[in-house]
Amino acid sequence: MSPVAAYSSMASGKRAADALVVRHAELVKRIAFHLAGRLPPSVEVDDLIQAGMIGLLEAATHYNADRGASFETYAGIRIRGAMIDALRKLDWAPRSVHRKAREAAKVMREIEEREGREARDSEVAAALGVAIEDYGRIMQDAAVCHLGNLDEADSVADRSADPQRDTSRGALRTAVAAAIGSLPEREALVMSLYYDEELNLKEIGAVLGVSESRACQLHGQALVRLRARLREWHGED
Repeated sequence: MSPVAAYSSMASGKRAADALVVRHAELVKRIAFHLAGRLPPSVEVDDLIQAGMIGLLEAATHYNADRGASFETYAGIRIRGAMIDALRKLDWAPRSVHRKAREAAKVMREIEEREGREARDSEVAAALGVAIEDYGRIMQDAAVCHLGNLDEADSVADRSADPQRDTSRGALRTAVAAAIGSLPEREALVMSLYYDEELNLKEIGAVLGVSESRACQLHGQALVRLRARLREWHGED
C-alpha cells in the first residue's frame, strides 16, 4: 500500500471511530448514572463519565464487527470496565476506615468462633468499645471502602493465564459463594439484591422496609462478615 493510500485508510478509520464516539456518548452517561446509583454519594458522576469516555474511545478504536458483538454491547463492557478500574484506583477512604473495618472483622470472627453462632451488632460494638451508632457508621464506611466490588479474586490472583493462579481464583470464588450462602438471611438478601439484581441502596432499603443508610450498614456488615470468614485469602491471622 502506498503512503498516500495508507494515510487515507488511517484517516477513514479515525473518522469512523470518531463517529462511533459521538453516536454513543449518551451510553457513557447512562452507564455512569446507573453505576453511581449503587455507590456512595461521595463518588462523583462526572468522574465516572470521564473514565467512561476513555473506555468508549478505546472501544471505538479496537472494535471489530467481525467478532459478532454489536458495538453497543462491546462498548458497554469497555465503558463499565474503565469506570470500575478508575474506582479501584481512587481510594479516597482514610487509613483509619480500613483499620476499623479490619478490627471489626477480627472481633466478629472471634465472637463467632467462641459462641458458635453469628455475632450480633451489639456484641461487636461492645467488643470494639464503641456506641451502636458509631458501629453503624463503621459498617457504612466499610461499604464505601469496597466500592461495591465483591470480586475478591482479582486481589488474590491476577488475570494472567497461569494455571496455578486460575486454580487459586476458582477456589476463591467457591469460598466466596459458600461464605455468602452462610450469611444471616437479611445480609444475604442485601448481597443478592445489590450484586445479582443490581438494585441501588435506596431500592434495597425499600424492599427491606428500612432507610437507605440502614441498607448501606447491612451491606457493609455483610462485607465485614465475609472478610472475617475469608481471612485466609486476605493473609490475615
